[in-house]
Amino acid sequence: MAKDDKLAAELPPEIASVGKIRIGSNIQNPPNNFYAADGKTPIGSEVDLAKAIGRKLGVEMVYEDMAFGSLITSLQAGRIDLTMAAMNDTKERQKSIDFVDYFTSGITIMIQKGNPAGIKSPDDLCGKAVAVNSGSSQETYAKERSTICTQQGKGEVTVAATDSDTQNQNQLRTGRVQAILNDLPTAVYVAQTAGDGKYFEVVNLPPINGGPYGIGVNKANPKLAKAVQLALQSLVDDGTYTKILQSWNVTQGAIQKVAINGGP
Repeated sequence: MAKDDKLAAELPPEIASVGKIRIGSNIQNPPNNFYAADGKTPIGSEVDLAKAIGRKLGVEMVYEDMAFGSLITSLQAGRIDLTMAAMNDTKERQKSIDFVDYFTSGITIMIQKGNPAGIKSPDDLCGKAVAVNSGSSQETYAKERSTICTQQGKGEVTVAATDSDTQNQNQLRTGRVQAILNDLPTAVYVAQTAGDGKYFEVVNLPPINGGPYGIGVNKANPKLAKAVQLALQSLVDDGTYTKILQSWNVTQGAIQKVAINGGP
């Protein structure tokens, strides 16, 4: 992919002169961002998108691995130029930084391969046992869904909350639960990789309670946010964005319009 001179001209001069953008991330979240087998090379859907944005703008994307909780403060302090770490764009976070939205995530239903429980929609969770992570939005949703089920005269959702993804997967594999509720990209990745893709699948639905992931930008640098937005929109328009998501099997979270601060 060649540099787009018109888009590159949108970059702040201080970024263009250095020729690189420093991206802060917490690199342990497959398939969004994680290390290759060498333990040093960042890979993932977000990494591929970041590199494609960099090529459009004619700059190198340089990753810096740091704790998730330090990303916003590092951005505000100018230690990094962007964040890209499966961070939800929310009104609360918008008080601190700006976001260029690039993906829609939300709750996804993962089931046994072949769907023996016949779960095709959230309504089918009634009367079933569901595994979730403790304290997660998925646990809250499962309990809310259970209330709806009982109000409709159907069986409640039995919620099995643990602190272990592995334990949840074992419960699904052995039939102690009929579904796992998880974040979209993670569920897709697990379905792809666990047992070489033979154990699980993801119900083909739009994300439940979906919201955008955002590339974080310092509020003092709106010119950089605009350049990234335009570059990403160009990738959406020319099909590169879709190809990247297809390569990681996460097209369910695709967007068509790149917004700034579009989160709920």
